[in-house]
Amino acid sequence: MGPILEARAVVKELVGPQEPVRAVDGVDLVIQRGEFVAITGPSGSGKSTLLYLLGALDRPTKGEVLVDGISTNGLAETKLAGLRNAKIGFVFQFHFLLPELTAVDNVAMPMMVGGMGSAAARKRAGELLEKVELGHRAQHRPHELSGGQQQRVAIARALANDPLVLLGDELTGNLDTKNGDLVYGWLRAQNRERGQTIVIVTHNLELAAHADRVIELVDGKVAGLA
Repeated sequence: MGPILEARAVVKELVGPQEPVRAVDGVDLVIQRGEFVAITGPSGSGKSTLLYLLGALDRPTKGEVLVDGISTNGLAETKLAGLRNAKIGFVFQFHFLLPELTAVDNVAMPMMVGGMGSAAARKRAGELLEKVELGHRAQHRPHELSGGQQQRVAIARALANDPLVLLGDELTGNLDTKNGDLVYGWLRAQNRERGQTIVIVTHNLELAAHADRVIELVDGKVAGLA
């Protein structure tokens, strides 16, 4: 089997005040199945932009991104959405849980979008919440949960469809050290016990140091690999 994610000479240009700005500038990158990779770099270095390109949330201006061997370049939006839902899980810094839904329904939503029946989706959602030690908060809405609990619900949701790869953007950025360590430890367990491929963007160098590989971006370019 080939790599799970691949970027080939990827460029992403954003609208600037006078001329386009290259947020990602000619990145070549291969991420193998089962890796735990951290992407680091200063603010404005293109880390999040690269993550969104790898996760097919955005399209490159130039170059090509492949997800599980499938090029995202020519895919229609509906095909792209289907690819994301089937193969990629996302966890963001600000959770993006639906405020009107309970924890269990937030986790069940991606499965129902993918065609799973409501009862089966909610059953699996409950099991995932148990794994992140939130089974007792399944019927609570986001505003009734702490920041760390909301992030664990977001992780459970990201894993709902058993994706091939989980992408995290500063997912411990708003958490205290205790909750940050808890979230990281659970992700590491997923990686080691289930072979889950995980790619995280982080400013936390201590967290990055525990990854299998660290990729440093500076001015949109890969500056170092460790």
